[in-house]
Amino acid sequence: MSTRSMADGPPVVGVVLEGHRTMPDTPTDTTIAPPTVLILAITACPTGIAHTYMAAEKLDAAATELGYEIRVETHGSVGVEGTFSQADIDRADAVVVAADTQIDLSRFGGKRIVSTRVSDGIHRPAALIAEALAAAPTGRAAVTTDAPASAGKRDIGGFIYRALMNGVSYMIPFVVVGGLLIAISLSIGGEATPQGLVIPEDSFWFTINQIGVLGFTLMVPILSGFIAYAIADRPGLAPGMICGWIATTGSFYNSESGAGFIGGIVTGFLVGFVALGIKKIPVHRFIKPIMPILVIPVITTLVVGGLFVLALGQPIAWVFSSMTDFLSSLDGGSVVVLGLILGAMVAFDMGGPINKTAFLFGSALIASGNPGPMGMVAAAIAVPPLGMGLATVIRRRFFTPVEREAGIAALFMGFFGITEGAIPLAAARPLQVIPANVLGGAVAGAIAAIAGVTNAVPHGGPIVAVFGAVSGVPMYFVAILSGVAVTALVSVLLIGISVRKVVPADAAAVAVAGAAADAAVPVAAPGAVPPVAAAPVRAAPATAEPVAPAPKTVLDYIDERTIVLDIDETDRDAVIRRLAGLMQTTGRVLDVDAVVQAARDRELISTTGIGEGIAIPHAKSDGATSPVLAFARSRDGVDWNSLDEAPAHLIFMIAVPEAAAGTEHLKVLAQLSRSLMKPSFRSSIEMAATPADVLAALASSVRPATPAAH
Repeated sequence: MSTRSMADGPPVVGVVLEGHRTMPDTPTDTTIAPPTVLILAITACPTGIAHTYMAAEKLDAAATELGYEIRVETHGSVGVEGTFSQADIDRADAVVVAADTQIDLSRFGGKRIVSTRVSDGIHRPAALIAEALAAAPTGRAAVTTDAPASAGKRDIGGFIYRALMNGVSYMIPFVVVGGLLIAISLSIGGEATPQGLVIPEDSFWFTINQIGVLGFTLMVPILSGFIAYAIADRPGLAPGMICGWIATTGSFYNSESGAGFIGGIVTGFLVGFVALGIKKIPVHRFIKPIMPILVIPVITTLVVGGLFVLALGQPIAWVFSSMTDFLSSLDGGSVVVLGLILGAMVAFDMGGPINKTAFLFGSALIASGNPGPMGMVAAAIAVPPLGMGLATVIRRRFFTPVEREAGIAALFMGFFGITEGAIPLAAARPLQVIPANVLGGAVAGAIAAIAGVTNAVPHGGPIVAVFGAVSGVPMYFVAILSGVAVTALVSVLLIGISVRKVVPADAAAVAVAGAAADAAVPVAAPGAVPPVAAAPVRAAPATAEPVAPAPKTVLDYIDERTIVLDIDETDRDAVIRRLAGLMQTTGRVLDVDAVVQAARDRELISTTGIGEGIAIPHAKSDGATSPVLAFARSRDGVDWNSLDEAPAHLIFMIAVPEAAAGTEHLKVLAQLSRSLMKPSFRSSIEMAATPADVLAALASSVRPATPAAH
C-alpha cells in the first residue's frame, strides 16, 4: 500500500481490490480524479443512541479524510436511518459493521466485510476501513449474522452476552403470559387441600391453569432455541428448542426434576456452537443447499441431545439425591441451618432442579407429619420474584423497560408463590440477581425456621397464608418481607457496582449513552421556547401541498437564558444547581430541587464526566415539564470525577420529564453526541464571547434529525 498527496485534495491510498476495480496511485501532476472507493458502514449499540451516532460520525470523518465516499446506516433507538439502496450495495467496495447488536449481513454476499464492536468504530475508524478493504470477499451467500469469528476473540464475551439476551427477550412473553394465567387461576379457582392448592378439573379455571402451564412449559425451550439462533442462525433454532425441552424433562435421564432454565442456557450455547462448527465444514456444492435445513439440525440435535441424556443427566440425578440425604440429616437440632440451606436452594434456580429438590424434600416431610421444613420453603418461594420486582421499582434506572415490565409481572407472580417470575431478571443479570436471591431466600428460610412456621400444603407465597394453610402467619410474613428486602437491596447494590465498573475504552460514549438512555421525549408545554433563529417563512399558495413541520434540533431546547459563560462555581453540585436555576427561567422546570436531586442520583450510577473536558449531567424528573438543555463554561474547570481525571470545562445539562415517552428528543441528543466528537465544535464554544456565539456554534454544527426508514 502506498500513499501520495494530491495538490488540492486529500491523500489517495493505492489499494488493489480482488474482484473489484483497481485504485491506482495518482501522480501529483495530474488533474484526473482517481476512481472513488465507496464504503458502507453500519453502526448500532444496545441503547441505540450515543455509541451508534458517535461511531457513524467517526467513520464518516475518517473516510472523508482518506478520500473515500461513505454511506452510514444507523440502527438506533429511533429506527434504521440511512438505509442502503441495492445500487449502493452493488457498487460498494467494502462493508464496515461496528455494532453491539445482531445485524443481518445476508444482503452483503460477495462483499468484503469487517464486523466488530461499536466502540472500535469510535476509536479506530480509519483502521476498520483499511481492514475492510483488505478483507477477503465473502461468498455470494454471506453469513446472515455476525458470528463470533467475525467479531474477533476480544469480543467473545460481548457476543455471548448478546446471544443470552436474544434468548431472554423471546422467553419473557412466555413467562409473563404463563405465570399470570397460573396466578389468576389459582387465586380465583384454587382450593386448599392436603395436596396443595388444587383447581377442580371440571372448573373453567382448570383450563386457564393448563394454558398457563403450557406457557411455562414452552419457556425454557424458547430460551434455548433463540440462544442457539443468535449463534448459528436458523440451523440452530430447532435443535435448540428440542434440546431445551430435553433439559427440562428429567424422565429422559432418570431424574425426578429437570435441569430448569439453567439447563436451557447450557443446551442453547451447546447447540449454537456445535451448529456453528458444522456450518464451517466445507462440503460439496450439491450438498450445501440441504445443510441448513437437514444436515445441521439433525446432527446437532443428536450430538447435544445425546450428550445431555447420556452424560449430563445421571450426574445431576446423583447430585440431587445426595443433597436430599444431606438435608434430611439437618432436620432437628440444626433447624436454623436447615432453613438457611432450604431457602438458598429454593431461590437459587427459581423453579429449576435445585429449587425442586428443596421443594420435594419439604413436601415429603409433610406426609411424614413434619410440616416445618415446608414452612421454610414456602417463605423462600416468594422472595426472588417479590424481591426483584421491588428492585425494579426502587431503582428503575438500573433496568431496561422490558425488565421493568417483567418486574411488575414478578410482583404479581410472587404473591401466588410462582418463583419463576424472577427468571427473566436472573437470566439477564445472573451474577447480580442470583446471589441476591440466594441471600434473601436464606434469610426468609432461617426466620421461618426460628419462628417455627409450618405449612400444611406443598405450595408457597403469601397466597397459602390467605388460604389458612400456614401456622404463625405474622412471623411467616415477617420472614417473607425480610427476605424480599434483602434481595431487593443486595441486587440494587450489586447492579449499581456493575454499572459503575462498566467503563468502555471510550469514556465519552458511556456518559452520552447514559444521557440518552435516561432521557424521554419532549412534551409540548405552555411557554415552550421557540428556536433561537428561524428563517422568514413565505405564505404558501392555497393550492400548495401541506408542508411537514421542520425536524427539531438542539436549538429547540436551549436559548441564551440557559447559557452561562465563565462560571465561578467549582463544585459539581453547585454547577448542577446553577444550571437547573437557569432552566427554571424558561418555564420548563418548575421544581429546581427535584431536578437537582435527579441529576445527583444519576451521578451515583456513573459519572457523567465523559473526559476531554466535557460533562453531560442529566435529570429525568417530573420537576421538568418539557425537555430543556443548559450550558455552562468553566475556565478553571470543575472536578467531575471524569473518567480521564481531567476537570470539566464544558458542561451541558439535560432535564426531561419523568413520564415523557417517545423518540423525538433522542434524535436531538444524537445530534449533540455527534457534535461533541468534533474538535472544531469544542473549540468554537471554548472561544465563544457571548451566549449568542454558543448558539451560533450549535447552529453550524447540528443537523436536523431525519425520519427513520421503514
